[in-house]
Amino acid sequence: MITDDPARTPTFTMFGDPDYFFSSFGSNSPVVDPGFAWNHGGIQPEIAQTWLGLVGPGVLQGSTRTDDGLGIVFSDHTDIRPTIMALLGLEDDYVHDGRVLFEALSPAALPHSLTTHYGTLLSLARLYKQINAPFGQLGRDSLVVSTTALESNATNDQAYTNLENQIVGWHQRRDAIAGQMTALLEGAAFNGQPIGQHQAQPLIHQAQALLDEVNSCAQDIPSCEQQ
Repeated sequence: MITDDPARTPTFTMFGDPDYFFSSFGSNSPVVDPGFAWNHGGIQPEIAQTWLGLVGPGVLQGSTRTDDGLGIVFSDHTDIRPTIMALLGLEDDYVHDGRVLFEALSPAALPHSLTTHYGTLLSLARLYKQINAPFGQLGRDSLVVSTTALESNATNDQAYTNLENQIVGWHQRRDAIAGQMTALLEGAAFNGQPIGQHQAQPLIHQAQALLDEVNSCAQDIPSCEQQ
């Protein structure tokens, strides 16, 4: 939705009920054609949850190197390209918004820098997605707060201002943390730079603290409104 033309950058995004479909023409009826693929709309699981399967040389078969035993890695579209580039041994001339899904890849197919301090690397990568991906925990919780702020704007200007100011602060902190995480993950994936504990652990703690703070606000908005 963001292009080189700032005039085309949206300032408002609509989120619909799962049984509604937005269109700019045709019938006003909310009924959707049974053949519709359910790939447009809001944040609901039946719309937003899609699956990516990987197969081929260097890809683990039937499992991932995670501690949950499910063989599932939370990711989004931005992770696909860096993962493919890492498997092919190629590099882009720009920094990716996503990260290499190394949990799904064989250690033999990865550079040493993506296998060193694996537990720390995994925690860093997972938290990076939770604070930076649109459907990560931070995105979902802040959407709850933002929606409540908009609803309260009609009756309580101060509550709206307080909540929106907090969102701005979270945004700034997220950008600072995610930017440093991106540099570490890109360095490990494409520049042979192992992630050190002294680099990663402070970012891990900062990201988790931010997630906890935003989640606490989303769970108790009346208290959050007073801050």
